[in-house]
Amino acid sequence: MTATVPPTPSDDPIPDPAGRVELPPGAALTDSRFVNDDLLPVPLARRRWTTYNFTALWVGMAHNIPSWLLASGLVALGMDWKQAVFTIALANVIVLAPMLLTGHAGPKYGIPFPVLARASFGLRGANLPAMIRAGVACAWFGIQTWIGGQGIFVLLGKVFGGWAEAAEVGGQPWTLWVCFVLFWALELAIIHRGMETLRRFENWAAPFVIVGAVVLLAWIAHKAGGLGPLLDQPSRLGWGADFWPVFFPSLMGMIAFWSTLSLNIPDFTRFGAGQRAQVWGQTLGLPTTMTLFALLSVFVTSGSQAVYGAPVWDPVALAARTDNVFGLLFALVTVLVATISVNIAANVVSPAYDLANLAPRLISFRTGALITGVVGVLIMPWKLTETPELYIFTWLGLVGGLLGTVAGILIADYWLVRRTVLDLPRLYTPGGRYWYTSGWNLRAVAAFLLGGVLAVGGSHSAPGKGPFPEDGLIPFLKPLADYGWAVGLAASLVVHATLMAGHRRG
Repeated sequence: MTATVPPTPSDDPIPDPAGRVELPPGAALTDSRFVNDDLLPVPLARRRWTTYNFTALWVGMAHNIPSWLLASGLVALGMDWKQAVFTIALANVIVLAPMLLTGHAGPKYGIPFPVLARASFGLRGANLPAMIRAGVACAWFGIQTWIGGQGIFVLLGKVFGGWAEAAEVGGQPWTLWVCFVLFWALELAIIHRGMETLRRFENWAAPFVIVGAVVLLAWIAHKAGGLGPLLDQPSRLGWGADFWPVFFPSLMGMIAFWSTLSLNIPDFTRFGAGQRAQVWGQTLGLPTTMTLFALLSVFVTSGSQAVYGAPVWDPVALAARTDNVFGLLFALVTVLVATISVNIAANVVSPAYDLANLAPRLISFRTGALITGVVGVLIMPWKLTETPELYIFTWLGLVGGLLGTVAGILIADYWLVRRTVLDLPRLYTPGGRYWYTSGWNLRAVAAFLLGGVLAVGGSHSAPGKGPFPEDGLIPFLKPLADYGWAVGLAASLVVHATLMAGHRRG
């Protein structure tokens, strides 16, 4: 292990007129326990993502099969299409706020999420939120890869026929396993080439997926001779007492869908040309795209009801209804591009950095990405998606509560405690102001534990529908369970800011 060289005056960060900060050339940050090339701040010359790049990133991530299915899940709960779209739109406006707040540190300092977390949790303590985020991302990577593999399996089965009747291995046709593995390998091959390749991929993937979705709408509208009766179906819940008990947990679930990115968005904004690029790019890309995509899914499903007599919410299953080989191949490519664009950006970049932060000397960004791919298979995503209760309520609810808790600490520390001022060299230097108690900020850990208990302690399941007791893990906290993300964020933000009052800034 190389020795840490204490920063000298020549190591002082260099600001530019836009307020962005970088380390000077040759800055002496050499402790391999906390430094590698992937974790160091991005030099100003390489921070060149524009508003379009961030908008394209979000368009590419939002246009995916699980996003398409969000509205269907809400309609299945009894909402009409207007209530479902309203819930999704509001959730994404809400989650945009922490996204912009945590994203601010990216263009200013050029640092990824686990390095930003060192300011609040300590150089070693940052591994706590990083590993939570990495674990969630690995699971999401496996889920998205399984869904993408299923899409390929269904569409290629229509082209070649007989795939569904293949011999089973582990309860699934062997042809499905082949599709899953090939899709998995393609994703890792792209991310192995680095973030610049990802930027270029997202730039053309975003408009391609939009075209694919519009083509699907035009096709079903043509077959239906207009949109079907689904838009006229009344809500089974109304807007009264039956609606709100469904609305609030659904809103938290929709927020939880992107709460992962509200933590590690600095992994992307660190490449931003400035705050304007990340603020406008995210604002134009996230809430608008998710709302329009929800509308698109409702319209297409409406048309499918008119054509087939029953709504077909799954876009892959709907595309498979055509007998046109060209149409099937176009749908196949669209599914590939859409799923890859979201899965790599949302679920590989973050754990790659998080794992690199765990052992910088041993794990690079590319090694972290490979580990993510392996863990994403080992968690058996085909089990996680077996039932909607486990996938939507248990999974998203638990994840949202914990990630909201971490987001509250990051926001409180960066904005309220430090007023966005960080000592860049000390984020990589043991023994400095971010070392706290042997590398751990026990105040942040306490805020996390309290916020986490309040957020998920009341988790409950209907009898036979999930892993939690009907009365909740901690019964008196059950009323808070439906608001897990908001409770976790608010509680940890207040506790961390209070405990850190008077602590020196920077």
